[in-house]
Amino acid sequence: MPEKSFEDFISQHRPDFEEQGPGPGIWAQLEKELAPPKKGLVYMLGRHWLKAAAVLVLVVNSVMIFQFLQMKKAQHLENVSPELQDAKMYYTSQIEQRLTAIKAYPSSVVGLDSSARKELELRNETYQVLEAELIQNPGNERIKAAMIHYYQLKMDLLDKILDELHEKQPATQKQPNYEREI
Repeated sequence: MPEKSFEDFISQHRPDFEEQGPGPGIWAQLEKELAPPKKGLVYMLGRHWLKAAAVLVLVVNSVMIFQFLQMKKAQHLENVSPELQDAKMYYTSQIEQRLTAIKAYPSSVVGLDSSARKELELRNETYQVLEAELIQNPGNERIKAAMIHYYQLKMDLLDKILDELHEKQPATQKQPNYEREI
């Protein structure tokens, strides 16, 4: 019986169940009452917060890697190998003295082109390669020995050039007065 009474109830009130919903004016009024959507950064990140977090992590990691590489690159020879520092200072001063003596001669007497003069400079490509290797492998004795050998070869080459220049043209005009008197 309860099923029949339920069916009777539905058939008696059928027009009440088929009424239209609220009119279009009600929806417009509800939209006006609702707050307008925010257009700020917080609202935009609300939907895409995971993407923003991933981008932030990538940027922070990139900055950290860049700083690490810059710090590693900034390591100098004296930080990597303090025992090589004394040898570097000695050879550098000796090589610079010899280069200054060679530059005292006129270019026509020296007879070196620009590429040869560049090779004679202290910090040429070979030196830079050795220094980079030493920074990457600070404990490697072979690289330290190669650095010292590089300095010695550079000094020998400069000495030979100076000997030839002394034979061609003595540098008496460049000598200070006290050296000529002795």
